[in-house]
Amino acid sequence: MSQVALTRRSRLPRRPQGGRAKQSAVPWGSPTTYLIATVLIAICIVPVAYIILGGFRSNAQITTDPSGLPNPWVWENYVNVLTAGTFWQQFGNSIISAVSTTVGCVALALAASYVIARYDFKGRDAMFSLFAAGLMFPLTVAITPLYILIRDLGLTNSLAGIILPQIAFALPVTVIILVPFLRAIPKELEEAAAIDGAGRLRFFFKMVLPLSLPGVITTGILAFIGAWNNYMLPLFVLSEPAKYTLPLGVQAFASQYSVNTAAVLAFTSLSMLPALLFFSIFERRIVGGLSGAVKG
Repeated sequence: MSQVALTRRSRLPRRPQGGRAKQSAVPWGSPTTYLIATVLIAICIVPVAYIILGGFRSNAQITTDPSGLPNPWVWENYVNVLTAGTFWQQFGNSIISAVSTTVGCVALALAASYVIARYDFKGRDAMFSLFAAGLMFPLTVAITPLYILIRDLGLTNSLAGIILPQIAFALPVTVIILVPFLRAIPKELEEAAAIDGAGRLRFFFKMVLPLSLPGVITTGILAFIGAWNNYMLPLFVLSEPAKYTLPLGVQAFASQYSVNTAAVLAFTSLSMLPALLFFSIFERRIVGGLSGAVKG
């Protein structure tokens, strides 16, 4: 029997060495795909690089060769912007607006999403559909009645007048992302916590928040970037330069120093760098949170 088995084994084809490595290798794909991806990346990066490098040039360099590199490098534009109190004042206003919007939006959305995802009550689907319908209601459509409401509440020319509407308009997408995270938490955990004597609030803070942390981080990043880049609402609500946020400050600076193109480019670069760095650092968090929401 042993000789027959050895004979059968010798007849079997041998696997080539490194066969597993060849099977596990990921194919490169079509070169056309990489070409299109490279073109799209260049379309996104080139304008940003032009603005940043333009701040290191003089007006004479920009006039002589608009697409050239700094030669020599001029640091004065950035130094003047950073040493001016206007930039830091507007930077502080943007920080207050973005952080307050993020905290308020995530806190309210967590409460609403927890109720929608974990409670069975009449009208739950209608409530979720209402938040979903909010995605189709842009700020540009509501800006006129919204300004009238802010004026009647006495919130014009104040950061509260832009923070509260930003929270309201960021809630729909935040709830849509958080509901699948909270719904995916097993009910057995809640039942076990109830047996151990934990109430709903304790279960929410001890179990729900840690398990839904990827979604919370994702929605917080999106709310922060949206509030930081918001331009239309501050344009209608804020009237004093001391209350301006950075997007509105860029427009005011460009109007005031329209002749000094290099200084305008430097101010624009410094205004967009915080949001750009913030998004680049937490890019994986955003992708992971959105993929988790889709799986949930």
